[in-house]
Amino acid sequence: MLGFLNDAWQRFIGNMGVTGPDKGKGGKYLVVPPGYTGEIPEGYFLLKPATNRNFMFLRGLIARGLEPAVKTITSKLQVYPLKDVANPAATEFVNMSNKAFNTVFASDFSYFENLNEIAQEEPIYAISPEVRGAIASIGIVRGQPFAPDARMKTLLTEAATLADATSRAITYNPRIDGVRIYPDDTNSVWSTAFANENTNFEADGTMGLDARVLYYFNAGGVTPAMATSRAGEGSDYALALLDANKQAFDGAKTYRLHLPKDVPVNDFLAVTIYDTQTRSQLQTSQQFPTIGSQTNGMTANADGSYDISFAPEAPEGKEGNWLQTVPGKSWFTILRMYGPLEPWINKTWRP
Repeated sequence: MLGFLNDAWQRFIGNMGVTGPDKGKGGKYLVVPPGYTGEIPEGYFLLKPATNRNFMFLRGLIARGLEPAVKTITSKLQVYPLKDVANPAATEFVNMSNKAFNTVFASDFSYFENLNEIAQEEPIYAISPEVRGAIASIGIVRGQPFAPDARMKTLLTEAATLADATSRAITYNPRIDGVRIYPDDTNSVWSTAFANENTNFEADGTMGLDARVLYYFNAGGVTPAMATSRAGEGSDYALALLDANKQAFDGAKTYRLHLPKDVPVNDFLAVTIYDTQTRSQLQTSQQFPTIGSQTNGMTANADGSYDISFAPEAPEGKEGNWLQTVPGKSWFTILRMYGPLEPWINKTWRP
C-alpha cells in the first residue's frame, strides 16, 4: 500500500506506505491538530497538518487480485482517536464501487460559498496574509457572515465562470515551460501533470500559478512521490490531452495508443480515460474505464508491445485492449507508471 496525507488546502503533509517512513512494512501514524501541545507517545510517525480537516489517500496494489487487496486494507488498517488507543472501535469501510458521487468543484457563485465554509472552519493562519487579504476583499472574513449584495453576487458568478474557462485553457493547451515530456519531439503530445516535475509549484522563491492550476484543475491530492526521479519508487504520469494532429479527442472516432515492449515499471502501468468536462473518469458501459498490467484481458502483441484502442465500439478480438468513448464527448487519457524504471525516467522508452 502507498499513500499520503494532504491538508484542507490540498498541501502535502507526509507519505505513508512504501513511499513513507514505514517503507511499506506498516506502522502507526499520529496526526495532531494545529496548535497541539499534548504528549506525543513513542512509536508513531508524526504528521502535523495546519488544518483540522485533512485528506488521506491510500492505494492498495491489486497484482494478486482485487479481493486480496481489499482484505489487506480492511483487516489491517485502523483509524481512531488517540484517546481510544487502548480499545479502538472497529474502523468502518464503505465500498464506493458502483456509487455515483460528484467531486467536481463549482464554477458558479456556490464556489465562493464553499470557500467561505473552509475559511470559517479552518485556522486562519493556515493560509498566508496575502490570501487572507484577497478573500477578505470579496467579503470572506473569519468570524463574519459572507453576505454579498446582488451586484457582488453577479460579479462573483462571472468571476467563477471566467476562472473555470481560464483554467481549462491553461490545462488543455498549456504554454508554460516544463510541461512537454518530450520537447525534442515536435510530434509528441505527451505532457506532465507537474511542470518541471515540481510538486510544490514553487521555484526561486516564486509560486508557479499556472503550474498549480495545471495540476489542480485536473486532479486532487499531491505528494512528491507522484513525480519521482528514483527508479522503481513512487509513480509518474503522462497525459495525452490532444491527438497526434494537436486536436481534441473526438468521442466518435477511433484512436490507437502504442506502448513499446518492456514497459519500464516496477509495479504496474495503467491507462485511464477521462471526461474533459468533469475531469472525472469517462462514464461508459465499462465499469472501470482503465486497463493495464493489473487488469484482466489486456494482451500483448507478438513482440511484447501493446496496442490500446479508444473507440465507441471494441475492435473484434481486442476487447481487453479497448477503452470505450462516447460520441459527442471529448476525452483525454493518462498513462500511469507505478514504480517507473530508468528507461522511463531517462526517456529512452517512449509511448
